[in-house]
Amino acid sequence: MKVLHLGKFYPMDGGMERVILDIVEHFSERHVVCDLLCVATDKPRHVTLNEYGHICTTKSIFHAKSVSVSPSMISVLRKICNQYDIIHIHCPNPMACLALFLSGFKGKVVLHWHSDILKQKILLKFYKPLQSWLINRADVIIGTSPVYLDESPYLQGSKDKLRAVPLGVGRVVPVQEKVEEIKSRYKGKKIVFSLGRLIAYKGFKYLVEAAPLLGDDYVVLIGGSGPLHGSLAKQIKERGLQYKVFMLGHVSDDDLRNYYGACDVFCLSSIWKTEAFGLVQIEAMSCGTPIVATNIKGSGVPWVNKDGYSGRNVEPKDPKALAEAIMEITASDEIYNRYSMQARRRYDEEFTKERMLREYERVYASLA
Repeated sequence: MKVLHLGKFYPMDGGMERVILDIVEHFSERHVVCDLLCVATDKPRHVTLNEYGHICTTKSIFHAKSVSVSPSMISVLRKICNQYDIIHIHCPNPMACLALFLSGFKGKVVLHWHSDILKQKILLKFYKPLQSWLINRADVIIGTSPVYLDESPYLQGSKDKLRAVPLGVGRVVPVQEKVEEIKSRYKGKKIVFSLGRLIAYKGFKYLVEAAPLLGDDYVVLIGGSGPLHGSLAKQIKERGLQYKVFMLGHVSDDDLRNYYGACDVFCLSSIWKTEAFGLVQIEAMSCGTPIVATNIKGSGVPWVNKDGYSGRNVEPKDPKALAEAIMEITASDEIYNRYSMQARRRYDEEFTKERMLREYERVYASLA
């Protein structure tokens, strides 16, 4: 069996990309040919992972709003596609979809439906016929949660192809010495941590608005960079929250695990269905960190964070509800320890990397 993944970008930067790399590494390390073709975010390159796994990237001539145009992907895929038994395409990904359409590939297709296209209405108008072709062409359609598969309006005519395979990550293991260093910076404070690109759908402005509603024994740490950095910094300053809300900027993977370990609550304040799953939730859960997330209609986010068990889910754009949920979880050691234990259990039962990869093995085996 030989598998080719069609991804979006390399080097990897984001939840989708990290999951793709995990799959490619897993199968290639088990002597299954498993390669990745995607668009370069810098210069095109060929990366050898091992004898059975390679990453090939193609040049982008245009990039905007998470969409790249790479004509060379079409010619490369046409040249190599018949070397593979299965093509596993990760969407939304108009460039890869077009390349597959023009490739002449006759083998099996796995469509990995990470999310609907929501914001790019003009793009969707032109892309929709191609998207419909891909849905019909796919032998199996994988969704990251049963909720998203049930709610996506584009998949309702393909129920017999749908299969929910939740994302999974390896257990995050903090370095205790580094965890204590972080805690010492905010001595005597309960730490609320949030992470993501500083863009509108992440809802960070509502988390900042929630901060004054928390007691003086709380601090809010926001990790990540993006176009809304300036407006969030201005909001924090205007509300006099410079000593309560701290913007950390980019957080490296090495540092990230220690912030997960140091925080008392992880908050995912996203407000739109663009947040389809929230991989950061399960990373935090693997450390036994309770979650406060949002009830985004049609999204897998509130399914991942089981309300009243691994944390609390509140309505989007509601700072008061965010603050109340945070305070509820941290109200006492007894309550907090229960949520912490259950968050870790939810990760162990549903969201380990090993569980996710076993499901992919079953999918591929069913198509072999």
